[in-house]
Amino acid sequence: MRVSRAQAEENRDKVITVASRLFREHGFDGIGLKDLMKGAGLTQGGFYKQFASKDDLAALASQRALESATMRWSTAAVNNSDPLEAVMAFYLSKDHRGEKAEGCPLVALGSDAARQSADVRRPFEEGIRAHFDILDGLMDRETGTKPSNNAMVILALMVGAVTLSRIIDDDDLSGGVLDAAATEVRRIAGSDRPA
Repeated sequence: MRVSRAQAEENRDKVITVASRLFREHGFDGIGLKDLMKGAGLTQGGFYKQFASKDDLAALASQRALESATMRWSTAAVNNSDPLEAVMAFYLSKDHRGEKAEGCPLVALGSDAARQSADVRRPFEEGIRAHFDILDGLMDRETGTKPSNNAMVILALMVGAVTLSRIIDDDDLSGGVLDAAATEVRRIAGSDRPA
């Protein structure tokens, strides 16, 4: 049975959204096309009508995940008396540590993305730049130009802290990594004060 253009576009969008979650949960090579399509409620047969390759889908899913991540940072910061603290409160939290499928794609897929094609890496670079811009804005620095050293260090510190916290089984040590990162972010940002 033939599907309408609108239905085909809706199916394509659904596959990208599902792939964005499943790639973060399993890695780019940890899930096959059959399971990706099954996760979207579709058959594998329609994949190549929608996407040129798995790399094509990985690039689109990564872009979707990174746009969602930067939107989440912006949403946390808006209308908050201390926007950087608001971003840290959710990002460097035990809840975020456990959000593999919905969490930060830089944490979930960063090392995986480094081994992918330029098309898959491109959305990551764009997402990293967007995170730098947000951080510079939260620290009242000019955005849109070269990112500040502080923004680069803070993002690297936060991504690294969440990554390490996911590896560590000891809950106290894992939480300690997140807390230590938050303390350093405050210091680096020039707002060394209690949370």
